[in-house]
Amino acid sequence: MNLYAISAIYRFEMARTGRTLFQSIISPVISTSLYFVVFGAAIGSRISEVDGVSYGAFIVPGLIMLSLLTQSLSNASFGIYFPRFTGTIYEVLSAPVSYLEIVIAYVGAAATKSIIVGLIILATAGLFVPLEIQHPLWMLLFLVLTSVTFALFGFIIGIWAGNFEQLQLVPLLIVTPLAFLGGSFYSISMLPPAWQTVTLFNPVVYLISGFRWSFYGMADVGVGVSLAMTLLFLAICIAIVAWIFKTGYRLKS
Repeated sequence: MNLYAISAIYRFEMARTGRTLFQSIISPVISTSLYFVVFGAAIGSRISEVDGVSYGAFIVPGLIMLSLLTQSLSNASFGIYFPRFTGTIYEVLSAPVSYLEIVIAYVGAAATKSIIVGLIILATAGLFVPLEIQHPLWMLLFLVLTSVTFALFGFIIGIWAGNFEQLQLVPLLIVTPLAFLGGSFYSISMLPPAWQTVTLFNPVVYLISGFRWSFYGMADVGVGVSLAMTLLFLAICIAIVAWIFKTGYRLKS
């Protein structure tokens, strides 16, 4: 394992965060705070509690997860797309660095940035509502697994995308709607029975449900099912990335 190569790529990607601090850190925190204020004030005045938890506190895990998904995707997709766009990816591919080391570096940096944003949002939310984390280790586990999984997904999008429009296509048209419809701001038990069944086909439901369980011990689906679905999505992403490097899809052409 070439740790020096991994460290070099990782530090380069993390340094980019410092150069784009407002876009990488401050902007998502402000956006999430606005979501919190608007939804907490508008809907919280009508729904005081959800399963014994104040509505303001209830939406905190959903807001963190929403930001985590979007940031992991955007950080990883742009991180690998930009070297492809400028042509510097060929220098990386020709260097004595394995495909595994490239993935670890790029995905690790994207996941790290997302986790930092998630923890900052968590601290910010604590200024608005009293928070309770009943299972902190599970919370960190879901935080890390989700960040790594969607960073891998973003890595795939960054390789697939042929232009900047395609780079934003999946996050804007697929991931963000699924996050909003996955129980970020409500419990799926509040939906009619037919819609509850339909919602269970949304993979984001399991991520948000497991993450919310780590806070308040309440979930729309079992925590074991949430963990299993997260690991399944992770395995699928790893398999696709392995296929990409094995075939050289959009990397060697």
